[in-house]
Amino acid sequence: MSISIKPLADRVIVAPAAAEEKTKSGIIIPDTAKEKPQRGEIVAVGEGKVSEQGSLMKPQVKVGDQVLYGKYAGTEISVEGSDYLIMRESDILAVL
Repeated sequence: MSISIKPLADRVIVAPAAAEEKTKSGIIIPDTAKEKPQRGEIVAVGEGKVSEQGSLMKPQVKVGDQVLYGKYAGTEISVEGSDYLIMRESDILAVL
């Protein structure tokens, strides 16, 4: 998956996973009750953050990583008809 924008500094672009349609027990979740997903796949990564000493700190994540992020992390954007989140690398909680 390739997109036409490149994040700056320590920002990443994440394609959120689809919201759950059913519970594990088989109950169908209506659209109004679906929660915003908190996991997704990294589709673009910035060059990294410049430290106080002036050196470039490379990002710890890479394109293709499956990640968990905070519930209200990032800013929603739409590029080429697809929805993405752009967030700082520090908003990512874990790599799966």
